[in-house]
Amino acid sequence: MSLRSALLALLSSGPLTGYDVVKQFSTSVGHVWHAPDSQIYPELRKLHAEGLLSSRPVPWGSRGATKTEYTITPEGAQALREWQDRPLAYVRERDPAHLKAAYFEWAGPGAAAAQLRAHVAHYEEQRRQALEQIRGIEDHTNPTLARRLAAYPEDQWERITRFKIYAYEGQVARAEQEIEWARRGLRLLEELGEPAGPDDEDTP
Repeated sequence: MSLRSALLALLSSGPLTGYDVVKQFSTSVGHVWHAPDSQIYPELRKLHAEGLLSSRPVPWGSRGATKTEYTITPEGAQALREWQDRPLAYVRERDPAHLKAAYFEWAGPGAAAAQLRAHVAHYEEQRRQALEQIRGIEDHTNPTLARRLAAYPEDQWERITRFKIYAYEGQVARAEQEIEWARRGLRLLEELGEPAGPDDEDTP
């Protein structure tokens, strides 16, 4: 997946200003494809230049100010379909946490345990966010989903929502796997007599 595909997917539910794209990106597709604002705005302009998005000025504030509103074009919709119809080209993974773990023998006292606890905390937060997204999708309180459903016939709602739940369930499963991996590492450090730092007594 690329940023352009994420933006086309987001705009497939209807027009948005650049500001609203950034806002909705961070609370929806941004959970599965991170991108800072500094990348989103240039990519919107690039998609517009390629004819995948159209744009128009819309009123903003006072004194005749305007913002640019983007709409997916038929060419953009076709690009989105083509992206979906092509299998992903998988690449070799770069995994800094697992690379670091492979050489924990170089870590100072307590450093390996601190890294593993940070890993647990990170993925617990990832799991919490994914579960929150699932709840919002299931009860249709997620604002981005509500906007998308409003743009489609009701007989398509189940298909739309279940695919999104499926994606976030994958994030939950991945987070739980990483949490358990890090906790096994903490137990390994204990078995090896490695210092676990100030939270030694809380080692799972």
